[in-house]
Amino acid sequence: MLETTIAAIRPADEAAMAAARELHGRLTKPAGSLGALEDLSVRLAGLAGACPPPLPEPAAVAIFAGDHGVHAQGVSPWPQEVTGQMIGNFLAGGAVVNAFARQAGASVTVVDVGVATPLPTGPIADPAGPDPAGPDPAGSDPAGPDPAGSEPAVLDPAVPRLVVASVRRGTRDFTVTAALTRDEALAAVQTGIRIADELIDAGAGILLTGDMGIGNTTPAAALIAAFTGADPLDATGRGTGIDDPTYAHKVAVVRSALARHSPDPADPLGVLAAVGGLEHAALAGLILGAAARRTPVLLDGVIAVSAALAAAAFAPAAVGAMVAGHRSAEPGATVALRHLGLDPLIDLGLRLGEGTGALLALPVVTGAVRVLHEVATFDSAGVAEK
Repeated sequence: MLETTIAAIRPADEAAMAAARELHGRLTKPAGSLGALEDLSVRLAGLAGACPPPLPEPAAVAIFAGDHGVHAQGVSPWPQEVTGQMIGNFLAGGAVVNAFARQAGASVTVVDVGVATPLPTGPIADPAGPDPAGPDPAGSDPAGPDPAGSEPAVLDPAVPRLVVASVRRGTRDFTVTAALTRDEALAAVQTGIRIADELIDAGAGILLTGDMGIGNTTPAAALIAAFTGADPLDATGRGTGIDDPTYAHKVAVVRSALARHSPDPADPLGVLAAVGGLEHAALAGLILGAAARRTPVLLDGVIAVSAALAAAAFAPAAVGAMVAGHRSAEPGATVALRHLGLDPLIDLGLRLGEGTGALLALPVVTGAVRVLHEVATFDSAGVAEK
């Protein structure tokens, strides 16, 4: 599936991009007056191979959730059980991502690709609570993706949907051993591809990345450092909020993991297996799947852009499907976006994840395309040109 998907990803259609630039020159506005929106609409025309490109609607958010063995190293003050508890919150419609999705009219699909604990319905744990011991460094046997978990998608903005596709119950501690085997990493990537196909087949015109996983900014920092060559200090942020000693420890954990595994950026599956998370691998698959279907993917924060680096390493042309929704407050996000050559649409100091920043940026993307569909030309409106 991965090889077939990569083979289907093509560079942008230059003729469609030229047609979009030419159309912008005839619309009733000064040339270039819409700034980055014009560049975005041209890119989306190149992705679709059509001018104007299809309106990016309806929108579908895919939230991939997984847990991390490195949590045992004390890189987050939040207990690991919160990952599963937040899935319950997503499904009940009570999270920030749900509020923003309702505002945008976007559907929400939650994918358990590797949550360590059962999915409860109880209250969300307090961050001051005790840290769990974490999974056994050796890890349990992978459960394997649940074929029954991939039901046909229904793009209903009112009803969040759960897909159970657990590869294993959390990754291993990458300070001790590789986080995943290559087969496990591949299974997660292919889960993301399947979800992309499912959502697009159900009618989605744009996919939005979401994530949930306590401690997942630590593997994100390791992925960003591995793919860009950045120093771990520059790629690592404070995640959900940690004090200075914990931050210094987190940087050291990332640095030691990279030294232990020496991941090769030319081998993206190997990098994901060594220091990635199941949600990172699945998000890389989602991006690749969308790119193969010439459907835009609106990236959220640091987890999404770390996965986007893996997707670009698999297929450089996949960058043509990526739209950077916002600039996360996590420093590694800026490092990754610079490496990908993507400019974020908004910058609000967000660091929540879930898909929240992507949802806030969605109207900007829609507006960029709507201009090409609806704005009159100078000739048709009878407006004199410069």
